[in-house]
Amino acid sequence: MTSLRRFRAVLLCTIGTLAPLSAAQAEEAAEADADTIVVTGTRPIAESEAAALKVQREADSLVTVAASDSVGRLPDQNVAQAASRLPGIAIERDQGQARYISLRGAPNYWTTLSFDGINVVSPEGRDARFDSVPSAIAAQIVVSKAVTPDMPGETVSGNVNVITRSAFDYGGLHAAGKAGIGFAELGDKREYEGSLVLSDRLPLGEGELGVLVSASYYERNMVTDNFENDWERVAQDQRPGAATRFWVHETENKLYRLTRRNWSVSGRLDWKPDSANTVSLRSIYTIFTDDEARDNYRFDLDDRQGDLVADPSACTITPNPTPTTSGYADVCIGNTPLKGTIYGIDIRQRSTLRAFRQSIFTNTLEGKHDFADGWNLAWLANYTQSKDDRSVVGEIAWDSPSTRGLRPTVGYDFSDPGFARLTLFNTVQLSSPTRYQAGTQVTAIDTFAKTPSSLTVLDAVDTTDAYTGKLVLSRETALLGGDATLKLGFQFDQRTKVVDENQILLNTAAQLAAIALPSDYNAFSLSDPFLGKIAMGYTFRYFNTDLMRAASEAARSRFTAVPVTGNIYDVREQVFAGFLMGTVKYDWGSILGGVRVEHLKNRGIATATVAGVTGPVTAEASRTMAFPSLHLNFNVDDTKKLRLSFNSGAARADYDQLRPNVTINDANQAISGGNPAVKPEKAYGVDAYFEWYLRPQGYLMAGVFYKKVKDVLYRQTRTFGSDALNSGGIDRSGYVFTGITNGGDGRVYGFEAAAQLQLEPWTANLGLPEWMGGFGISANLTLNNSEVTKPAIGAIPNRKVRLPGTSDVVYNVGGYYEKYGLSLRLQYQRRSTWLDGIADDLADGGDTYWAADDELDFSARYAITKNVEIYFDASNLLNKPGRRYSEPGNLLTATGTPSPTTTNQTIEWERFGRRYSGGIRVNF
Repeated sequence: MTSLRRFRAVLLCTIGTLAPLSAAQAEEAAEADADTIVVTGTRPIAESEAAALKVQREADSLVTVAASDSVGRLPDQNVAQAASRLPGIAIERDQGQARYISLRGAPNYWTTLSFDGINVVSPEGRDARFDSVPSAIAAQIVVSKAVTPDMPGETVSGNVNVITRSAFDYGGLHAAGKAGIGFAELGDKREYEGSLVLSDRLPLGEGELGVLVSASYYERNMVTDNFENDWERVAQDQRPGAATRFWVHETENKLYRLTRRNWSVSGRLDWKPDSANTVSLRSIYTIFTDDEARDNYRFDLDDRQGDLVADPSACTITPNPTPTTSGYADVCIGNTPLKGTIYGIDIRQRSTLRAFRQSIFTNTLEGKHDFADGWNLAWLANYTQSKDDRSVVGEIAWDSPSTRGLRPTVGYDFSDPGFARLTLFNTVQLSSPTRYQAGTQVTAIDTFAKTPSSLTVLDAVDTTDAYTGKLVLSRETALLGGDATLKLGFQFDQRTKVVDENQILLNTAAQLAAIALPSDYNAFSLSDPFLGKIAMGYTFRYFNTDLMRAASEAARSRFTAVPVTGNIYDVREQVFAGFLMGTVKYDWGSILGGVRVEHLKNRGIATATVAGVTGPVTAEASRTMAFPSLHLNFNVDDTKKLRLSFNSGAARADYDQLRPNVTINDANQAISGGNPAVKPEKAYGVDAYFEWYLRPQGYLMAGVFYKKVKDVLYRQTRTFGSDALNSGGIDRSGYVFTGITNGGDGRVYGFEAAAQLQLEPWTANLGLPEWMGGFGISANLTLNNSEVTKPAIGAIPNRKVRLPGTSDVVYNVGGYYEKYGLSLRLQYQRRSTWLDGIADDLADGGDTYWAADDELDFSARYAITKNVEIYFDASNLLNKPGRRYSEPGNLLTATGTPSPTTTNQTIEWERFGRRYSGGIRVNF
């Protein structure tokens, strides 16, 4: 068997679902020499790894590949989870579900997403969301870590290219499907999944037409365990030694009931009139839906902060159960930032029903033509529409009465960073109107009076229309003593993001009465027990989603939605690009080099207030950038490769960050501002990697990388601290403000290693029994070190911080066994702490971080016949929580105030439970 025929046999069994070999193929495989990868169709993990390594080895730049039958062999419902097992990849999760991809620990916005080589704008923007892309549509996932001139300049750390299935991946009529059911341990909720692929190759004249259609569906029902704390420095807390103290001004439980769905449909026509020409028409529609019923119980601990008088003199700490203050930040009565009691505080409860939708609809017409004398022409046209529907069916705010005696007294204990303990009491008012004490303990929080203060109905849809045209002319020739391929390419991209937001806000007694909203929360709620497991210290009642929908419909029928002009904008980006690239192949390896030049034009339109006048504002900017790159691939011998590369790129600010106005998010108490003048974040990098492709099968890799970053993009994070945006009875001065700006320079460097090994080739030499040949292992490790100079702002001088989004350590370890039709796999992933946000205000709780994240998954497969397989998946077996915290030490030390570094300031803690599913896969 020639190497080409061996590779074709491997691909036949690994592109798409496994196709068993024919008797002739099996006989031919048996006659292969010792270096041949024998494909039998019964070793899906080993065989798919072999196919992936084949593609990876022959690439002219640094890539890593997941072949299709690896995708889905663990609980890999989306592309992010599937790719996370590859070397150098870390993921960020939302509600326990893989969402963003970071390559070699870099920020997630450095990673771009492509379908069949066409960059796709995520519904969310430049932060490519991979949870909206089901892994079922992928034949391969190719991750490029070294940028080449034919990639867009915004590809900084790399590109994740989802190669879709084609009918020409199969020999003829093909059908494959999957159906399964499962449950989530937390809340005993159900999961459902299914997929179907149908394809055939049809004669058409002298050529052939390939037709493929596919569909997939995944549904996940779940609940969450969650608490959140917001920390702040308190201006009135001036007692000796108080300079480094931070207090929780609000603590809350977010008790969610969620239903998330991914579904996709796709179709593809490939026409090959002859061996020299191919025309392809591809269409993919994929959507991620997130229906959430959110019960938020928010305890406004600093409600009476003004009771405390700023006093820098020392005081004797004497526990006082009847203080003249509310107790907030009052150290003299014995309260500390971690333990104490606060009297007569406001419960600011929110009942929110969200209906989020994120969809991608991409359509591509592509042609490839080979001419005489080595000339080739490739062209394509693409239209993609991405939608981010952030609509809120309804949100009701329920607030405690103004009479403090009707409000709860709260005992708090935040000493355990993994648990916010609250104890509720009635509030007893003493003879003096400013003196209160704790009464009897209360366990049912909804016995406290809470009346509705507002109802919000929001229609918010972000639509991005993207057009791409690309033309590449190439020529195969002899150059510099080798066989060369020269490419000249031109590409035009236009992306326009339009945000349309309309709102109904009812916040008067007459308006709420008009829709017959109950004045007592208990009449709006259910008696269902709590579905989570976190010990909150109180019981509560879930709100009734049917009543929320009814209230929303009543509001829509009686009131007119009003445009939220401050949140509406239109941003257009045009990119005119050209590239020249050459690849020269020698017996000893290859050289790939070239340059890409891009001219960018941005235009943003929004409503803003300038000099007291409100109206449309237009901001425009343009710039031209060049991105050179060079890749050297040296064959040490026929099993070992050395790769050296230089590459460059520029991360551009997201579309919402380029708008000339601010956006207000009342649901999350956040304000974000645009900066049309912000510059791209430029990066220049070098890589040096050694790869060893073991015989007869296996892989070892080690490498180092370095990137220099200029004009670092970072988010300013601070308390808004102004009443300029207060309206409709809503105080937004305490909201968190974020905005994008350029900082100083920075760098990130690191080390990466990977191994894929199987025992099968060595069992005979080691004298081991045949059954032990089924064992294999795959492992990878990435070590990072990053640093950027954060510019001075206000009282905070220049300081060194990590590059946001980078983890110091990322590793995956997986072991598997497959033989006799049985396939078992256990996979562990870990990502160390990473910086989330940089504080720019001394009143804030400090820089924020996500704590280390790890996950353990297990899968089992058994082939009943060559066409039927049953499976079982178990995911999130460790059930570790996600935890975000603030660290004030660096912030305060930068101002010259000594402070110990602490990670005890938990901002967010959430856990989602283990999940189990099983089902059947068929392949014909």
